[in-house]
Amino acid sequence: MLRRAHPVLAWMTVVVIAVAGLAVVKWLPYYQKAHVAAQHHSIGTSILTGNADAAPAPSVQAALDYAAAYGKAIWKAMVLGLLLGSALQALLPRRWITSALGASGLASVVAGGMLALPGMMCTCCAAPVVAGLRGCRAAPGSAVAFWFGNTVLNPATLVFTGFVLGWNWFGLRLVFGMIMVFGLGWLVNRLAPGEDVAAPDATTATSAGTAMAARQAAETEVSFTRWMRILFQMAVRLLPEYVVLVLLLGAARAWLFPHLGHDVDNSLAWILAFAVAGAVFVIPTAGEVPIVQAMLALGVGVGPAAAVMLTLPPISAPSVAMLWKSFRPRTLGIVSLGVVVLGIAAGLSAVQWLG
Repeated sequence: MLRRAHPVLAWMTVVVIAVAGLAVVKWLPYYQKAHVAAQHHSIGTSILTGNADAAPAPSVQAALDYAAAYGKAIWKAMVLGLLLGSALQALLPRRWITSALGASGLASVVAGGMLALPGMMCTCCAAPVVAGLRGCRAAPGSAVAFWFGNTVLNPATLVFTGFVLGWNWFGLRLVFGMIMVFGLGWLVNRLAPGEDVAAPDATTATSAGTAMAARQAAETEVSFTRWMRILFQMAVRLLPEYVVLVLLLGAARAWLFPHLGHDVDNSLAWILAFAVAGAVFVIPTAGEVPIVQAMLALGVGVGPAAAVMLTLPPISAPSVAMLWKSFRPRTLGIVSLGVVVLGIAAGLSAVQWLG
C-alpha cells in the first residue's frame, strides 16, 4: 500500500467513490422510487408503526425489529458516508476544503448547502462526512448547512413529498427547509466564529507544539495508509454509540409517539410534542414521508404532522452523538433548538395553509 498518493490519483479516488457510491446507493434507487411515488402516491409503509395503528410497546423485540428494518435501509449509505468522511481528510489537501467552506460568510454557508444536494443522505449517514469536513476545518455554519441540506432539501425526498402528500406539502417543506439549511448555518457562523476542531489523527499529541506539528504534517500528507487509519478510527468511534442509540429509540417509539389518532389535534401542545419527538427519533432517508402519510390517515392534525416532517430528517439523538466531537456542545444545542423551533413554526403554518 502506498505511503503517499499522487495528488491526482487521490483526487480521482474521492471523485470515483462519491459518484459511483451515490449512483448505486442513492441516485438510481431514488429515480425508480420516484416513478413508484408518481404512480401509487406511496413509497411504502411507515417505519414507525408498520401496518399497525400505533408503535409497538417498548421491549427488546421492538428494539431489535426497528434496528433491523432501519439497518437494512441505511447500511450502504453509512458505509459510503464513512468512506467519504475519511477520504476527505486523508486524500484531499485541507486547503481545498477551507478555501471552499472555511469562511464565515453567507457564501460559504450556501456552498455547504448546495454541495449537499447530490448526497441525499439521512442525518446519521451524512454525519461522518460532516465530521470529515470539520476535521478539514470547514466553518461550523458551512458544515451545518451541508448536514441539514442532505436531509431537508433532499431533491428526491421533495419529489416524494409532492407525489405522496401533495404539492402544498412540498412547498411547505421547501420554504422551511431553506430557512433551516441556510438560516441556521448563517446563525451558527455568527454565534460560533472561529470554532475549530482538531483532526482526528492529531489528537494523540501530548503538547501544544507536538499537536501543531502533527496537524501541519497531516495537512501535507496525502496517503492511502492514512485514509485506512482514519476510516478505522471513525468506525470505531462512531458506530458503537450509534447502534446503541438506534436500539434504544426503536424500543422507545411508543413513548415518543404515544398517540396517533384524532385526539392529536392542531393545538400548540401537540405540535411542540411532535416537534421534539421528531428531533430525537432516527429514520432512514425519506422515512418521514410514509410516516406523515400514515399519521394523516389515522386522523392526526396537519400541525403535528408538519412538525414531524420538518424535525425528523435533519437531526436525531444518534446523529448529534456522532458529531459531539466535531462541534462544541453549544453549537449542537443551537442547531437542535433551531430545528425544533422551525418545526413548530412549520406546524403552525400548516394549520393556516393546509388545515
